[in-house]
Amino acid sequence: MVEIGPGLGALTNPLARALKQLHVIELDRDIVKTLREKHADGNVVIHEGDALKFDFASLGANLRVVGNLPYNISTPLLFHLAAHIDCVRDIHAMLQKEVVERMVAAPDTSAYGRLSVALQYRFEMEKVLDVGPEAFYPMPKVNSAVIRMLPRAKHELTANDETLFARIVTTAFSQRRKTLRNTLRNVLAQADFEALGIDPGARAETISVSDFVRMANCLSARGINPI
Repeated sequence: MVEIGPGLGALTNPLARALKQLHVIELDRDIVKTLREKHADGNVVIHEGDALKFDFASLGANLRVVGNLPYNISTPLLFHLAAHIDCVRDIHAMLQKEVVERMVAAPDTSAYGRLSVALQYRFEMEKVLDVGPEAFYPMPKVNSAVIRMLPRAKHELTANDETLFARIVTTAFSQRRKTLRNTLRNVLAQADFEALGIDPGARAETISVSDFVRMANCLSARGINPI
């Protein structure tokens, strides 16, 4: 079990009582000092450093990651965790509610975007519960939510070139009001869209994750990567 950003231990303490060993990652030196004093003889292994740079694979496989993730770095932190998906069993995290809604959004909704596609490619995700501002002190000005993230089996959605897949997604969403015919005009022709069964007049926000994978694989098979 790995906790990101233990802070003053609201989650750390009950976890430590229930587990044989708990790893925590904390950047703040003062908090690290407090944690080390409180858990000097316990089962909490403290890693002082930036979670955005932490090598989760160094802790082994089958990791269960939890935490009230720092809202200001939540998106890059989620992508960093996705890069370590091979060693992750599951993730349960609290984030800003707006971010969670974007993560689980379905195509053809206003919240659906690059974050939705990129993370849904990697994870099965479910919003578990909402958390109001009154649950915190001091009270924040935003609502929060808890999300459950389970790594997808590799065979479910497979992009032959994941870098190309990411570029296709980013390019398609770079101008949300434009159609795929315009945003991807340098790489996909009318005939390509017809062969894939994808409407070139559609916008990125209406396209499923599997459709983005198929577009990327079409280009990959032809050795095209000009984006």
